Amino acid sequence: MADKIAFLGLGSMGAAMAANLLKAGFPLTVYNRTAAKAEPLRQQGATVAATPAEAAREAAIVFTMVTDDKALEALTTGPDGILTTLPKGAIHASCSTVAPDTNRRLAEAHRAHGSFLVASPVFGKPDVAAAGKLWVGSSGATAEVRQRLKPAQDAIGQGTYDFGDDPGAASVAKLCGNFLLGTMIEGMAEALTLAEKCGLDRVGFYEMLTSTLFNNPIYKSYGKLIAEQHYQPVGAPPAIIRKDMNLVVQEAYKHDMPMPFANIVRDRLTTTVALNEPDVDWASFAKRVSEDAGL
Repeated sequence: MADKIAFLGLGSMGAAMAANLLKAGFPLTVYNRTAAKAEPLRQQGATVAATPAEAAREAAIVFTMVTDDKALEALTTGPDGILTTLPKGAIHASCSTVAPDTNRRLAEAHRAHGSFLVASPVFGKPDVAAAGKLWVGSSGATAEVRQRLKPAQDAIGQGTYDFGDDPGAASVAKLCGNFLLGTMIEGMAEALTLAEKCGLDRVGFYEMLTSTLFNNPIYKSYGKLIAEQHYQPVGAPPAIIRKDMNLVVQEAYKHDMPMPFANIVRDRLTTTVALNEPDVDWASFAKRVSEDAGL
């Protein structure tokens, strides 16, 4: 019989991931602070819990997918957190993009409780999550525990990469990956803007680039938004990824690692957040490049 799973955090990513766990046949209990977001999953067969503690009571695995470190800590160690009821030996798959030290600290709380935390951050937009094609990082606990979690990870993704026993390691990988995405967006925006100022058609130039030297899914998907300057659909809002870039810069500072490009991307996102543009993808910070160029 499949492990009972609880899924906490039903934003656009979490809801898609939870739906794929249901499709894979896992008995599923869900929780979200805004209860209405759980209704579509209830209609698909999930049980809806009123609190994180209630959701975790009989779970062998608990997935969490929330916006930031504070929310993750509240769900885990708060008065109604999962550690008040989680069975001994259960696994917490921490999918949120958080500081590596946050997952390390929560892993210690799990160890004291008799349960396990495995950092399981994911790469991919909501449409990728809905298709079950996320890439999953995995670290923490032991190799045996991570292997127990893998069937559930397989239900949400097309591949899982093991980064060892350190519960912060997969979070480091996630931050580095998001940093690379940010620098790609900045670089593509600068290249397309220069091409446009020199008289080239930016969409045509994008099509040439992504059919030749940069023929890969990331340049194609984000590059299309940048080329057309139409930042829909929203994969993640600018404020969420600005938080991630803050975490990148903080981790770099802690390890005496100069990262000037990370600061550029963070500053672009800070301006975008300050402009309070509603309902745009985080890649919309590429518009700052055009604005700086007088376009």
